[in-house]
Amino acid sequence: MDADGARTTTTRWRPLVGRWASRIVVLVALIFSAVALGSGITGDESSNSVANLPADAESARASELQESLGTSKFTPVFAVFDRGGEKLTEEDRRVVGEKVRELQDLAAEGQKAFPVFAEDGAAAFVGVPLATDPSGDSYEEPVADIRELAAADLPAGLEAQATGGPAFSVDLSKVFDGADVRLLVTTAGVVALLLLLTYRSPWLWLVPLTVVAVADQVAATAVDVASRIFPFTVDGQSTGITSVLVFGAGTNYALLLIARYREELRREESRYDAMRVAWRQAAPAILASSGTVVLALLCLGFADSPSSRNIGYGGAIGIVVAVVYALVVLPAAMTLFGRRLFWPFVPKVGQADPTATGFWSKVAAVVTGRPVLVSVVGVAVLAVLAIPLTGVAAGLSQTEQFRATPQSVTGQEVLAEHFAAGASQPTSLLTPTAAADDVRRAVAEVEGVDRVEPAGSADGTTVLTAVLGAEPASEAALATVESIREAAQGVEPDVLVGGADAESLDSETATTRDQKLIIPMILAVVLLVLLVLLRSIVAAVLLVLTVVATFAASLGASWWAFQHWFDFPALDYSVPLLSFLFLVALGVDYNIFLTTRAKEEARRHDTKTAISVALAVTGGVITSAGILLAAVFTVLGVLPLIVLTQVGVIVGFGVLLDTLLVRSVLVPALVSLLGRRFWWPGALSRGPVGEGQ
Repeated sequence: MDADGARTTTTRWRPLVGRWASRIVVLVALIFSAVALGSGITGDESSNSVANLPADAESARASELQESLGTSKFTPVFAVFDRGGEKLTEEDRRVVGEKVRELQDLAAEGQKAFPVFAEDGAAAFVGVPLATDPSGDSYEEPVADIRELAAADLPAGLEAQATGGPAFSVDLSKVFDGADVRLLVTTAGVVALLLLLTYRSPWLWLVPLTVVAVADQVAATAVDVASRIFPFTVDGQSTGITSVLVFGAGTNYALLLIARYREELRREESRYDAMRVAWRQAAPAILASSGTVVLALLCLGFADSPSSRNIGYGGAIGIVVAVVYALVVLPAAMTLFGRRLFWPFVPKVGQADPTATGFWSKVAAVVTGRPVLVSVVGVAVLAVLAIPLTGVAAGLSQTEQFRATPQSVTGQEVLAEHFAAGASQPTSLLTPTAAADDVRRAVAEVEGVDRVEPAGSADGTTVLTAVLGAEPASEAALATVESIREAAQGVEPDVLVGGADAESLDSETATTRDQKLIIPMILAVVLLVLLVLLRSIVAAVLLVLTVVATFAASLGASWWAFQHWFDFPALDYSVPLLSFLFLVALGVDYNIFLTTRAKEEARRHDTKTAISVALAVTGGVITSAGILLAAVFTVLGVLPLIVLTQVGVIVGFGVLLDTLLVRSVLVPALVSLLGRRFWWPGALSRGPVGEGQ
């Protein structure tokens, strides 16, 4: 057979091979996914609040010592009674006395429920000691029983709320009850709607959505398995963020691949050949962007805060699973259905590429035609948005962490109004018994300490409890704990100070240290990936500066919104680091997609033309991806926890800002200004070049 005949035979067999390969890949993926989802493996979950502290934190060591001594066997729930500021009546006092007897049945064995009346006569509480449970799982039923019993048969106008450490633990855990389902349903709904609007096809959107949804569930199982092997745990927050990352990033990768596939279907008769070309063109950018995100997330492995490490490891595993499904399963699934999958806008061979004359080609002409003006305006907009950063406040008290107002918060507010605010969660001091009296006297003189009492001794160690006047986890409470440590350790260096406020202080210290260490590491990772990918110092530095500027503008604008629209008192301490990580790592994705296409075009055109073509071709798909990713992160707001709402708003707004202004306007303008110098010192900076260079 002649050469032409051989090529014809090869061409005839290629679709058959491609068809069977696609079917095999999809079948293997279905079997693997079913096995993973049906494995029943559960993750290693964080057991208590101290599990989210560095092991060497003073409060963690204090808690460990208390457990070993057996002096922290009980923790109280407080049933608080009040009339909204009015004096309690004689009948109210009688009812409170009856409640003591009723609540006694719920107290731990050998412990007594006890009443305390406020000096102003306007409130009372009944303390109900419960057995300490390191996991917190067994608190839900007794706290619910205490709340029900305390609120039953009260005189008109008298109200009861249960608060204290166990009550806060229960209310916090309820935030994540059904969180997986709510996040999955809401995220899937948002993604489905945006894919439907993007493709305007009644069924095309089902393929990437199904692939990404399965990847999300497989990723959850992979994280659970990894938590049993590697030194991290899973919790509601890390699980939710991992799901958002998989849906957001996975769908972004799918959009980019499908866009290149549709582009190639206008050139190739065989859908399998079209997918091969599209895969070869899209895979490097997808691998580079996903690799950037994975490496940035792994930087959290160096964090002191265990919760940050959980997010880092879990998110990195999620991204790896997402990119495997996007580059292996999705191409096979797409080719199974052929061109009709794009109906009613079916791409045909020889059809003109609409991006050449579409909206983004016009944007590119304007941006590259007046690069100086566009650059100045773009930088000015970012600078104005960043102005509110000068007034950012950080640190949420315990009662300020919820968007809704659970009973533990309202009860704590009543306690703070009529009693020492720290009465529900006192600070503990563990001191050698020989120095206990001196330590107690020194701590009693610290400003902000209401009283100091002994709480037991064992093995030569005495436990003291200090009740603070400030609201738990507030700035004033943390400052008081610092003063307590200074005063106590000035008398006896071996004193350990623990308790909820000390844990909050140590958590803040760890978070501050992590920000100083991790943020430069993330920048170094992003810079290194861009250097390897683009072979240009100028391009890498410029793109890193633009994503940092986007973060500053997004944080500033979001802080303004938090103050004026959301009425949030402050940022949670963990928000800046997490927002920086997600926004920089994910935001640089779009610049990678744009500049890798520009680099491809720069081999045939001058730099100005190359960036114009790249923006025209990628503008639509990247904008769709950015809007989708922003919407997915905003879904975190379905959970009534302020920290997740803040992260969702900052990252969501930042992604939109990056997509609509920085990547589509500012970066092309700056590239046009720099010309071939943008590629320095790579080969493209030396030529050959076209006119205008």
